Amino acid sequence: MELTWKGKPGNILLGCVAAVSICSLCRSQKLCTASPSPGPVYVPENNTVDVVVSKINAGSDVTLAVAKNPDDFFYLKGSELMVKKGLDYEASSGADALVVQVQCSRAGSRSMNVSVKVFIENVNDNPPNFAQNHYVLDVNELSPVNSSVGLIQATDVDSQLLYYRLEPATDKYLRLENINTPRILVQNLLDYDTVQKISLVLHVQDTFNGSASNKPFFTSVATITVHVRDVDNRPPWFQPCMRANLGMAKLCVSTGYKGRVNLTEKEDGPLTLEPGPLYAKDGDKNRSEQISYRILRGNEGGIFQIDEDTGNITMAKAADVVGPITLTVLASQATNRDQFAVALVTVEVMKKSRNPPRFEKERYEGYIYSTSVPESMILRDRTSNRPFRVRARDEDFASGLNPDIKYEVQYSSYVNVTPEGFVILKRVVKTESFALQIKAVDATTGEFGIAALSVQVIPAVAVPSPSGGGYRAGDMALLGLVMAALLVLCLIVIGFLISRVWKGKSNVKKLSKCLSPCLRSTQPGGRKPRDSMQYTNDGFQTESDPNRGGPRRWTTGITRRSTIPQARGRLIPLERRSRHCASCGVYTNHVHKGSPLAGKGGRGRKTVWFKESEDSSDIEVEIIPDTVGRVEEETKEELEAEMEMEGVVRDPAPQGEEGGQESETTEPREDPADGSTDLKEESQGSDGKEHENTGAQP
Repeated sequence: MELTWKGKPGNILLGCVAAVSICSLCRSQKLCTASPSPGPVYVPENNTVDVVVSKINAGSDVTLAVAKNPDDFFYLKGSELMVKKGLDYEASSGADALVVQVQCSRAGSRSMNVSVKVFIENVNDNPPNFAQNHYVLDVNELSPVNSSVGLIQATDVDSQLLYYRLEPATDKYLRLENINTPRILVQNLLDYDTVQKISLVLHVQDTFNGSASNKPFFTSVATITVHVRDVDNRPPWFQPCMRANLGMAKLCVSTGYKGRVNLTEKEDGPLTLEPGPLYAKDGDKNRSEQISYRILRGNEGGIFQIDEDTGNITMAKAADVVGPITLTVLASQATNRDQFAVALVTVEVMKKSRNPPRFEKERYEGYIYSTSVPESMILRDRTSNRPFRVRARDEDFASGLNPDIKYEVQYSSYVNVTPEGFVILKRVVKTESFALQIKAVDATTGEFGIAALSVQVIPAVAVPSPSGGGYRAGDMALLGLVMAALLVLCLIVIGFLISRVWKGKSNVKKLSKCLSPCLRSTQPGGRKPRDSMQYTNDGFQTESDPNRGGPRRWTTGITRRSTIPQARGRLIPLERRSRHCASCGVYTNHVHKGSPLAGKGGRGRKTVWFKESEDSSDIEVEIIPDTVGRVEEETKEELEAEMEMEGVVRDPAPQGEEGGQESETTEPREDPADGSTDLKEESQGSDGKEHENTGAQP
């Protein structure tokens, strides 16, 4: 208890002192306050002069003053804290706050300080910058894909993240690593022979796609030149050679070399080779390494030798065997033997030629039409279309013909020459004449002969059609139409002729059938009848007929059966013939050459049927007028009247089988004037008179 009471007055004193202090502090803090409160104040850089930073809240009896002013940026205007000058984020360490203290004081009381934290906001007001405007880079042509060529960066005090773009964007050899990292990488394998320098433009900006945004942005550019370095990566190449690509590798393949030497003769100096002298160069375009030459194989006899530096091949001795010798030649870099190439040199050893090819003439003349088209032949002369041809002879051959001769045209682009020596036009000639040389080369020995050819352009005999001398399509169509019409017409005529022929055959058959009863008779003794021949008897022509003296005609008649019962001939009676032939409308008759009917019947001639009997001296004769088949319009009475006028006598008392006998005998006789034979027809009737009918018989 005593301890407690003893300590009680001290505690009370301490408590009183603390209370007084707290009251005094509370009274002093209430002098002023800053707004906004709490928290810092953010002020953008640049256009910040006379911008209110904060307002100090204080009583009217409180006095304000800036106690702490960093870089003298701020001042008080009444109770407002304002910026005195422009703030720059980059000039001041914008990441740190600027602390401004305002002192508040009142009479009779202690003063106090109010702190205001001011942060400067960064604004994009500076462009990015490259360290230099132009950069030069080097890259090895063997650099692998995606390897780095160089890194080119820009700086920007306003921004830590920049955006890059390479131009041209379609460059096939180089590219950027990404849009924010300006590292240049190899996109495809480089080849010094293809590209030696690459020019690029690198763009940078501080805002992504700034042109599409409303925010301010800045850009910068830098030019870049990339040089491709040549590397020793190709062997020597023999010249000439044929270039080829094998993937990314470049090749140049030589076709080899050829030469000729004579048997048992040593050539002086380097051998002449085709297509040119032996020569190799470094396959790298920008390098010229020294090349060394050497014969690897094929020179077992020691006939040839090669210069190590120049590659010239010479003969150490003469060749003693006919035939080709193939040398394998090595070309390598003098400083790097791993880079090498080989080529074949074929030397033909042959017997010496004594005579070169020679043309038959030293100068020729040819002709060509002014309208000639390509592929036309040069002509030998003006008057014919014989083609022009040249020939070269080689006296080393017994026949003069060397199968290895090849012809060439020199100094002209108008013509070509064929292996046979014909000269062919290549294009249309627009001059009055042109000249050229024709060269005949022995492909084996290389010897040659030359002749001059002068070609004259002459007017065309006929202008060829645009199609090259043939008919046009319209002409061919018209010709086909005409030919088709002619073919149809021919078929119609042939059909008409065939119908007429068949109709004529039916008439002949009908006539034969009708006349067979009239001409049929029996032969006594059982003998078989013999066929007769029909002759045209020109003796029955009129005197005025111009065909009387002409050649005699032979015609094959209708086969008739007849018999000769006695030595004299027998004439078939008219009544019997009329009776058997009445159904056919055909009548037969014997007409005397003096009868008026000799001029009738169409042509004034009659047909005579001859039948030889067993005795060749007896001839049976029947005369058939030419009007057979056309006299069906005449009546029987008219025909009989005409027959009576001719003196034909009928026997009223028929004898024998036919009721009478009427005979006619024709006896041949010689005409002393012309050697012709006359036929004498004798007819005997009941009055015992004879009637004659003579005609010329050859």
